[in-house]
Amino acid sequence: MDEVYDSIIIGMGAAGLAASLYSGRYKMRVLVVGKEFGGETAWAGTIHNYPGVKDINGYDLMKIMKEQASELGVSFKEGEVTSVGRDESGCFKVTVGETEYASATIIFAHGTQRRRLGIPNEKELTGKGVHFCVTCDGPIYGGKVIAIVGGGDASVKGANLAAEYASKIYLVTINKEVSAEPINREEMERRGEKIEIITENTVAEIVGTSKLEKIILKDEYKGTRDLLVEGLFVEIGASPDAALATPLGVALDEKNYISVDNMMRTNVPGIFAAGDIVNHFGSFKQDITAAAMGAVAATSAYEYKKINGDVCGLHYVTSAAVTGVTS
Repeated sequence: MDEVYDSIIIGMGAAGLAASLYSGRYKMRVLVVGKEFGGETAWAGTIHNYPGVKDINGYDLMKIMKEQASELGVSFKEGEVTSVGRDESGCFKVTVGETEYASATIIFAHGTQRRRLGIPNEKELTGKGVHFCVTCDGPIYGGKVIAIVGGGDASVKGANLAAEYASKIYLVTINKEVSAEPINREEMERRGEKIEIITENTVAEIVGTSKLEKIILKDEYKGTRDLLVEGLFVEIGASPDAALATPLGVALDEKNYISVDNMMRTNVPGIFAAGDIVNHFGSFKQDITAAAMGAVAATSAYEYKKINGDVCGLHYVTSAAVTGVTS
């Protein structure tokens, strides 16, 4: 651990990359670590609602953000962070593989994990007919019948995208109707019978050995519970991944998101969070809000670093001396 960074940002999505850009502009020594470049945005397909850009591929948007930060001297490392700790001086220690990095501040921006149905055969057939990303795997189902489980905006957008490839899409929702942005719902309705919505139902069983053969619905639909599909896409939201933060004493809210104040500060001095890992804007989770939170988190880390100087232990305050933060 020869070099001590001013900030280590965990996560390479919109929040993490925006934080890296602002950190670079503050002339901070920054390392960005992430298991998957671009996060969910990299797989989002074409984005039409990012201000200042008429339309852009999500991966390309993330690539531009990274290039902006790189030009300011920000360092990047692709890899999985296995632990975050603190040494006796108050310096944070971030372990990636067999390498340990030190930093005065941490910004958690690593988002959420896709929710699973939690039924037998889901894990065994993942990649063999069961998928969690239409953008990634939809094209392999050209001319085939698939099902999407969801009911929110993400599932509707997924159905619209899948309609470019599949011959038929069943959109299965446990709700009485799907809930989506009007523009996305209107596009789905223009697809006509190609996208068939099955309401107040869900997938009870996934059938297949070496590949998906069919799904079985909880309740009958048109006289049967069997639905013969070659692909199943699960779009039922995501859960916060706060496992790296909790050992440090970082407070979570009632939904297990990291709690932050309006400046993205957690209850632990020197630790900040941004993006989908926090619940700052409730269920409204967009690239623009993630990027905004990343910029704010970087600003708070910069201000913290100005007060505490270049040595991690200088003016170090234990988390026990700080009141809790609520989102």
